[in-house]
Amino acid sequence: MFSRASEYLSVFKTTTRERWDPWTPLALVALSLIGLAFIYSAQFSTELSNWINQVVWLSGGALIYFAVSLVDYRLWLSIWHWFYLATLILLVLVLLPGVGDARYGAQRWLDFGFFTLQPSEPAKAAVLFATASVLVGARLGSIRQSLGTLGKLALAAGVPMFLILLQPDLKSAIVLPPMVFSMLYVSRLSTRFFAGALGAFLVLVTIIAWDTVGYVNYMKENKFDFMRDKGRYEDHSWIPLRDYQRNRILTFAAPDVIDPSGMRDAWNLNQSLISVGSGGLAGKGWTEGTQAQLGYLPRAVAHNDFIFSVIAEEKGFLGSLTVLGLFGIVLINGIRIAGLARDRFGTLLAVGVTVLFAVHVFVNIAMTIGLVPITGIPLPFISYGGSFVLSCCLLQGLVQSVYRFRKDFT
Repeated sequence: MFSRASEYLSVFKTTTRERWDPWTPLALVALSLIGLAFIYSAQFSTELSNWINQVVWLSGGALIYFAVSLVDYRLWLSIWHWFYLATLILLVLVLLPGVGDARYGAQRWLDFGFFTLQPSEPAKAAVLFATASVLVGARLGSIRQSLGTLGKLALAAGVPMFLILLQPDLKSAIVLPPMVFSMLYVSRLSTRFFAGALGAFLVLVTIIAWDTVGYVNYMKENKFDFMRDKGRYEDHSWIPLRDYQRNRILTFAAPDVIDPSGMRDAWNLNQSLISVGSGGLAGKGWTEGTQAQLGYLPRAVAHNDFIFSVIAEEKGFLGSLTVLGLFGIVLINGIRIAGLARDRFGTLLAVGVTVLFAVHVFVNIAMTIGLVPITGIPLPFISYGGSFVLSCCLLQGLVQSVYRFRKDFT
């Protein structure tokens, strides 16, 4: 195994201009600079300096990006087991009392003193490697022929997802299934599987809707307050949702029921809509947005989950379109690189990363304008966050590696 790994290790391989894809790195640099500018702007009226921390994360992320892109991506076929195992250990450690760092009612972080790691971030790469490695040697046809492979994938992706949900961290768990399904799709699995998966998804949505209605009735019958009495219903329901998660669903589906005044659970969404709607064509100007500067858009979320709202208010429709255009370059180029890959493993990696980023971009922006429930999914390279930035850089480095080594086959 190690001889095979050393064969693929090409850190010092001579590079030429045509070996590098310039479009994605340029777009990522632009997105990172935009993120720094608006993290600074979102906290302009405070003494917080999270933008400086973001500079540190982006600098470390740049090193990871280039290191990963310089190494032949096929190396991961030999060592993905170790990366996957290390990630599972971290996901178990974070759940242990006294080991994991609990914040905001969740135990999602490991504090190493100089750095706080969120294990759900490397878990995305671990599931990506596991899925691609299983599929690269599998022959998929009918569902019956593919049952063994599907069983392996269910285990490989299901165990990390289960551990992530125990934290609980729903936002990190829900981005994994689209990535896995996209990789199954390009592997030409039977369309019956996807029809069945769609049916199962609709059943799940129905169950959650039924549970949410039961939650509303329970709280009203017992005259409980949706905000003050969180945790009452989750002790009675067999659905593994926390009451704050049910409140987020209701904030999207029935805000008048859960928060008629708009001053509690619906506050963030309402202020986000005001931010986006008041930006106009060109915005109010950098650091001139009133929602974030005056604290109406809460400072705890303005620089991470709702940073797109700050951009939309201060740079308007044109600024928002610029951000979307840069993400479009990253995503379209990711699909292009998947098509250029000369082997199945490279194609699967590029497709998986691209779909993962597409889910992040769509859900984050959609939740700021009220199209989907608020989930807390961050915006790649723009939202504040250490583990997330490093994870994004690792994943995009893999796509660059697929491009660089697409011709190195004998």
